[in-house]
Amino acid sequence: MQDKTHLVDEITGHRRMRRNRKADWTRRLVQENRLTVDDLIWPIFIIPGTNIVEPIDAMPGVNRMTVDRAVEAAREAADLGIPALATFPNIEMELRDETGSNSLEANNLINHATAAIKKAVPNIGVITDVALDPFTSHGHDGILRDGEIVNDETVEQVARAAVLQADAGSDIIAPSEMMDGRVGAIRRALDAAGHQDVGIMSYATKFASAFYGPYREAISTGGLLKGDKKTYYIDPANGTEAVRDAALDVEEGADMLMVKPGLPYLDICWRLKEAFGLPTFAYQVSGEYTQIKAAAMHGWIDGERAMMETLLAFKRAGCDGILTYFAPEVARLLARKG
Repeated sequence: MQDKTHLVDEITGHRRMRRNRKADWTRRLVQENRLTVDDLIWPIFIIPGTNIVEPIDAMPGVNRMTVDRAVEAAREAADLGIPALATFPNIEMELRDETGSNSLEANNLINHATAAIKKAVPNIGVITDVALDPFTSHGHDGILRDGEIVNDETVEQVARAAVLQADAGSDIIAPSEMMDGRVGAIRRALDAAGHQDVGIMSYATKFASAFYGPYREAISTGGLLKGDKKTYYIDPANGTEAVRDAALDVEEGADMLMVKPGLPYLDICWRLKEAFGLPTFAYQVSGEYTQIKAAAMHGWIDGERAMMETLLAFKRAGCDGILTYFAPEVARLLARKG
């Protein structure tokens, strides 16, 4: 009777994939993708006031913070080696209106935070969004006229807001409102204002997703939203449309591309990286974060392993970096592992 080992070798042609998996050192030696602290961007939420840290119920472990505490967070991030922060404001309700006019105030909350962070921690990057949803009374990303989000008027306003954000010290403008033509308009406005060195990280493919709920609580827009955002966000069913959308942003001068949400759209991350070769990022959004945290809190999954596995998946899908609320936790873990 023929030896079973010989039968297996005949089938495999002497190729045994497990040889490279047999020990920790071999697994490390052949590992294809690695996550490092250099891959992390930390999104933080800013509120008015002084010396306030306010937990967000829907995002365990994530807080809203006043500008002074955001400066402390920036110092922590820099000490951990995190390259950049992405800041999002939760402004007073009385400052919100139909057009999001507070976005055009030079010293509004987001710009005040940027200036304070850059003054205290000049070596950390600050990435700011120009979408109008934190500033509008209706919770939409653009200007609402007669029940419609008007494109061109919104684009003109976000381009002006981008210049003010750059004036305050923002290093990268990240427009997320998904209006047509906004990348080109922002690029022209920045250049005309002398901000040729300020980059644009386009939310090139932002999908009409169910995963944004906790974020809307974080910036207090969830209860304000009238209708939905399907007329300007991308249908989750449409991959080819997403690539076309990204192509327009590349033509208009985007320096970097972003996919949002992250994990449900790994195929889009890969397609954009393959198609354009630009630095490509994913936003591991609030719903993705909260799923992992909630399941871990109930003991249903190993939260640390799930956190690291999902972030590594972005690297495998071609991403150069990830916006994630896990950033400081991951940075501390990576530092411990040395």
